[in-house]
Amino acid sequence: CAMDLKVLTRELSLYLENQVRVGLFGSGVGLSLVLGFGVAYACYYLNSIAKKPQLVASNDRFCRFLEEYCPVVTETYYPTIWCWEGRVQTLLRPFITSRPHVQYRNELIKTADGGQISLDWFDNNDSLYYPDASTRPTVLLLPGLTGTSKESYILHMIHQSETLGYRCVVFNNRGIAGEDLLTPRTYCAANTEDLEAVIHHVHSLHPSAPFMAAGVSMGGMLLLNYLGKTGRDTPLMAAAIFSAGWNVFESVESLEKPLNWLLFNYYLTTCLQSSISRHRQMLEKLFDMDLVMKARTVREFDKQFTSVMFGYRSIDDYYEDASPCHKLKSVGIPVLCLNSVDDVFSPGHAIPVETAKQNANVALVLTSCGGHIGFLEGIWPRKCTYMDRVFKQFVQAMFEHGNKILSM
Repeated sequence: CAMDLKVLTRELSLYLENQVRVGLFGSGVGLSLVLGFGVAYACYYLNSIAKKPQLVASNDRFCRFLEEYCPVVTETYYPTIWCWEGRVQTLLRPFITSRPHVQYRNELIKTADGGQISLDWFDNNDSLYYPDASTRPTVLLLPGLTGTSKESYILHMIHQSETLGYRCVVFNNRGIAGEDLLTPRTYCAANTEDLEAVIHHVHSLHPSAPFMAAGVSMGGMLLLNYLGKTGRDTPLMAAAIFSAGWNVFESVESLEKPLNWLLFNYYLTTCLQSSISRHRQMLEKLFDMDLVMKARTVREFDKQFTSVMFGYRSIDDYYEDASPCHKLKSVGIPVLCLNSVDDVFSPGHAIPVETAKQNANVALVLTSCGGHIGFLEGIWPRKCTYMDRVFKQFVQAMFEHGNKILSM
């Protein structure tokens, strides 16, 4: 037995030395392991990750319209195979996706309270499809919480619109895009006064042009709250919403979980503080800025700053008013809303599916993966995301065929 053990040990040693010399991939066993793992991963990906989105809409006419003119919402979404998890998609998108060059024309408009709003226009004067500027379709774009016209997702929307011949204008929230604050007021998801002023201004400049809007994250929340307030009384013919936080209470609770706080909440809070620090001299007239700068969560920031600025009795009152889920039933124009159920900023269980079913103007597109403004697809997703494709197909469908559902 002792001799057999020595022989076996020597043979095993020789085998291992040989593996080190030729390398794992030089052996049939190593190659088989790699192939086996690859096949297993591919099967898991195709069975559990790549899925068709859930299309929620009570209006059969709206559904048929989307299936015909915006087919991407019914096709299987194949997330990038090496980064399909929601947090990973959210973190990587800003670094992976390209930043198309866009030449803006800036305009500052005054508000009724003495403030100013910065608009960045992409006029698309070289449009071949719509050479007449007076009738060129216009898309108003609303970035996220601390976002501006420079965000990659905004640049991609403009690039998609450019190929279709449309004009775009980006609504930058007060004090965010480099302009000075003229009054001690910034913005929030619930107050739609600035958005109303911008929509009225843009429409007054091009009253004969078809007019749509698209909002991302907080921009989508603000747009939904505006639409819930105005119903059909808006110059907008339709709207697209991406990664909106439907219930703010659920959103902040999700973001305060330890891992999410570490990855997103603390960083977002510092971004909010950075966005107002430049205007400290103006804001110190009304706020204890030292206390605001001590916030370590979005909830603390909103408690000390946002809710106070807009006159809410408590942060709960602000969050209740800011949650679009309460306004969805009053939306009076066609709206397409894209969310991923693995979005930590807008948890899947908080998406108002049942409420959406009660409004014929609303369609929800829910993917199983995609994160928050992620929706990466392809092996190396630099140029186009699933969100970009939904945006392009929906705005084109509405501008070119919208008359088929606008009368519903």
